[in-house]
Order: sequence, then C-alpha cells, then structure tokens
Amino acid sequence: MTAGFAASPFVWRRRPTREVRIGDVGVGGRNPLRVQSMTTTDTRDTAATVAQTERLVAAGCEIVRVTAPSITDAENLAAIRAELDRRGVRVPLVADIHFTPNAALEAAEHVEKVRINPGNYADRKRFEQREYSDAEYRAEVERVHARFRPLVRRLKTLGRALRIGTNHGSLSDRILNRFGDTPLGMVESALEFLDVCEDEGFFDVVFSMKASNPQVAIHAYRLLAARLAERAPGRPSYPFHVGVTEAGDGTDGRVKSAIGIGALLEDGIGDTIRVSLTEDPVKEIPVARALAARYDSRAGLSLTVPPEPGAAWVANPYAHARRLTVAEGAFGGSQPVRVEAWLGPVPPDAEAAATAVERALGGLGEIACEGLLADVVQPADVARAAAFAEALAKRGVALPLALGASPELAAAAATAASRVVIRLDSMEAEPPTLPVASEWSFRVPPERLAATLDRALAHAPPPALASVDAPLPVQAVRLLVALLAARGLGTLPVALRHRADPFAEEEGALLAAATDLGAPLCDGIGDLVSLGGFGSLTRDVELAYRILQGARLRTSWTEFISCPSCGRTLFDLEETTARVKAVTGHLRGLKIAVMGCIVNGPGEMADADFGYVGSGPDRVNLYVGHECLVRNVPAAEAPARLVSLIRERGRWVDP
Repeated sequence: MTAGFAASPFVWRRRPTREVRIGDVGVGGRNPLRVQSMTTTDTRDTAATVAQTERLVAAGCEIVRVTAPSITDAENLAAIRAELDRRGVRVPLVADIHFTPNAALEAAEHVEKVRINPGNYADRKRFEQREYSDAEYRAEVERVHARFRPLVRRLKTLGRALRIGTNHGSLSDRILNRFGDTPLGMVESALEFLDVCEDEGFFDVVFSMKASNPQVAIHAYRLLAARLAERAPGRPSYPFHVGVTEAGDGTDGRVKSAIGIGALLEDGIGDTIRVSLTEDPVKEIPVARALAARYDSRAGLSLTVPPEPGAAWVANPYAHARRLTVAEGAFGGSQPVRVEAWLGPVPPDAEAAATAVERALGGLGEIACEGLLADVVQPADVARAAAFAEALAKRGVALPLALGASPELAAAAATAASRVVIRLDSMEAEPPTLPVASEWSFRVPPERLAATLDRALAHAPPPALASVDAPLPVQAVRLLVALLAARGLGTLPVALRHRADPFAEEEGALLAAATDLGAPLCDGIGDLVSLGGFGSLTRDVELAYRILQGARLRTSWTEFISCPSCGRTLFDLEETTARVKAVTGHLRGLKIAVMGCIVNGPGEMADADFGYVGSGPDRVNLYVGHECLVRNVPAAEAPARLVSLIRERGRWVDP
C-alpha cells in the first residue's frame, strides 16, 4: 500500500476530515486540535465526578470522558450532566463503554458522545486459539453487527457522536486469530463497526487506534487513514482522536506520549488528543495543549512542496524496520543509535570546561555519553577546541569530539576534532575542499535541499554522515533520506539533531525534542542522536536515552507500562505505580505493566515481562506475560509479591 495516510510525507499538511459535532465542540474540519481527558472518580459519585470535571475544564480541557462500566453508572450520567448544568459548566461528556452494550444505550440518553471498544463491545476476551472458516468468521461478524446496530440507530436519532476506539490491548479473539496482534488487526476491528454506521447512514464517527507502544500506534493510525482514503477517494475523512495509552508518568510518560502523538501530528493525523498519564488528569491538560499548540500554529503557514525526490523515504510506513546503513566508524550498521551531547560554542576556558564534563559524565550512572559536539565560528576557536580536547584527554575522558564549522573553517577544524560537522547553507559559491569522513549538515529550505546536495557531491566524495537542520525537521530528514537513496547513497548513516528552544517553557521544550527525534526513530531513521540546550550535559544525555527508550530502540531503565486511572480502577493507581517503581525501578531492561483493570491489562502487556492488574476492590492479579500466575492479592501486599515473582523467574538483581 502506498503512503495514502498523507498527501506528501515531505511537507506538513493536516489530513482533511469532516467536522463531527460533540455538543458545542466541533472536532475535525477547520477546527483547532481539541484537548480532552478522562475522570478518575467513581461515576456513581456525582459530587466527586462533577468537581473533577470542573477542574479539568478550568485547566483547558474541551471534552471530558467518564467511564460507564454498568447500567447503574450510565444512569448516573444524567445526574452528573444536571449538576454540571446547574454550575454553568458547559463541556461535552463522553461515556466510555466496555463489555456492556446496554450501558451504551443508556449513556446515549445523557451524553454528547459514546466511546465503544470494538474489541469487547460484543465479545469476551479468552485468549483462545482457533481457526475460523470464512463462513464462521462472517457469522461472528454478523452477530457483532446485530449487537451494535441498536446503538447506532439511537445515536443517530438523538444527534449524538460515536468514537470507535480500538485498543491494541483488547482486540477480540476472533481478530487476533485472523490478523494477529497487529496494526492491521486493529484497523480491521474498527472497520467492521464502521460498516454498520455507514449502512445506517450515520457519519458522526471519530476513530482512535491506541497502543502503549508508540510504534504500533503510529502504524495503526496511518494504516486506518490510508484505508479510509481508499473507501472514499478525494473526500474528507473521519476525524481521529490520537493518543498513546498506558504511557506512564513523569518524564517517561511525557516523552512516550510526545513520540506517539507528535509523530502522528507531524503526519497531519489527529483532530483531538488525549495524553494518558498515570497522574492527576488535570496534569494531562498542559501537556496536551503544548503538543496541540505546535500544530495549530502551522495552520496558516504556506509551505512549499519540494520536488519529488525520486526514491522512498522508508521501506514500509506501516511497520517498523531500522533503515539499513553501512557502518562508518561508530555509526550505522548493526550498532545501536549513538548519543552525542551538544555543548554549544567551544568553551573559552578549556580546563574548567573539561572538569565540568568529567563531573557530568560521572553522574550518568549506567548510561554513557558517546560523543561531544561543539561549534567553531572563527579561526581562534580551533585552537581553543584543541586545548579542550587536550584537557579532556588529560582527565581520561576518551570521548570523540566533533566540531561544527562552516566549509571555510572545516579543514582547520579537522586538525582538532575526530569529526567535522560542516554546515552547508547553500553551496552557491565555489566551495572549498571538504574534509573526507566529515558530516554534512544541510541548512537550507526543503525546496533547495536537492540542489545543495548535488552541488556538494560535485565537489567532494560522499560524507561519512549526513544531517539536516530545518524548521520542520521531521519532514526535512525524510526528504534527505529519500534524496540520498535516489543518488545511490541510501546506506549512508544519518544523524538526528535537536537544540532546545531557549525561549520555550521546559515542558514544551521536552515535548518538542521527543517529537522531532522520536518520530524519525520510529520510522527507522537515525544512527546518531545529538541533543543539547536542556540545562546540563547530564540532562541532555539522559533525555536522549529516554527518547530512545520511548521509541523502543535502546532500553536503559525499567520500562513501566502504566495506565491513567479511571472510574474502573479499584485502587489508587498513582500511589501504587510509585510503590512498584520504588522496588523495581533498578531492573534495567525489564518491562513491567501496572494496570488498573482487566479491560486493556493483559493485552497491553503483550510484550511486558510482568503485569500487575487490578481484579477487584484493593485486589490485584499478577501476570508473567499473558499468564496470570497469582490471583486476588491484597493491594498492600502486591508490590512485595511481585518482587517475589520476579525472583522466582530469575529476573531479579539487587539494587
């Protein structure tokens, strides 16, 4: 399938969608990106749910989702709506439905949108393996359609909207047996339900394709966008609600969310977003708003479409495979994506700077800075760089030092550095001789990138590494990779570079870095990650590794897959996640899932080593992979019992 999810991967354009009205709020069409979240209170507790909804709205939340796990919960949505109206809080409500079609029908009477999960709306997950004949499969689909059709008719009558919200962790056994635990399975599951909607003439539909793995989420959303475009060529499609589920908390939760959500927004995919953090839901709103602001600000931009590069930018945009490169020294080939720290200009005091670097490296723990980059802007900087390199060597800091330089200073810089990052602005004038085995860093608009590359190749052999510095870096690096491939240089390693915006707030700067680096990494592009400007070398290197871990490329810490709490959660998820982290956070490379309930728990733990899943009020089941080994443990005892289980499986190491 061609890249039908976007008009062009080389220029940003928002995917054209129809508007779906959710109460007073329009989603899709020409509307800005809408921000939403979900309450964590017991839905039957009207006062608590209304109070939390009011706090969410005050923080800037535009749509609020409330779980309705039973008919009783669904009935109480009427009281919640009435109290919100009494307080003058105008916000659309979305009922979140799993397993209970009758609750969906009741909820439709009281809220502006109903979210159903096609994986469990009419099915119970048993993880059964069986072969379906085509006739058996069609019969099952017809059974599901019959169960779903009454809701569609009622929503159409009432003027409500619907979200078909597929979760990677809760695909039905039927879908899993035919399509596997894949993005394709997610898409097929959703389209079965769309068939009923369109058959009934109901089009107020929003889709989501959530997963805890950003790569899976990206590929599923892209594939759905392409399939919908095939169903209705040339027409605006259905809006998408985008998010990464079970993202976790803290920096890791924000990084993983920005990688998945940001990568999709870079594709122009997404009309409303939710950041799923294991924190107070109010804390999700500024993160979501910061992500949305980057793309709402592009809406009025007039962006030039560069000429077609003549080659593909990725082998398959619907599946992850690292770009095949030939190793050049420490970069490319089968080597891991390397991490480099940018220091800014060459430090004037070599001894003081080298001492600071030595101390910073000592604070990195088990992660390693694998290179340093400094900039030279005048001839005197080259001598300072040589003194800095000498001061590092004197302290036993054996790190490659790269120097960023103009073509005119490149030859001199090569005498003091292991690699020169040559800034190529236009190449319109006759360029000087470029050092061999250097890196070419292109700093031109996309429409001039091909000409600049060709001009450089006409005057020098290909570099050892290439990078691009542009206002829209995700599209720019795609174009660079495609242009290299079209010139027979498809195996040339590529560096991804990001400099923190000194004027951006800290959280916004973090989200931008995670998006700009994480999106190409999820597409398999990148052999070196270079980060700088986040306050210290230690912080720069640590953030680079967290982005690599969020993109599933290098694991440096325990990875926690933890869901945001909701009214289905029967224990304090935020406090419990903190307790689990406290006793297992040193288990490097281990994946541990902390899930509030059974809805997505076992499924989202597909690649987790151990799982901690709520099974009842203050009760927990413990899993190894998909297998539940310990049942009904009191929540207070569960972290210790999890440690015992990890020990029994031979995966424990002492802190």
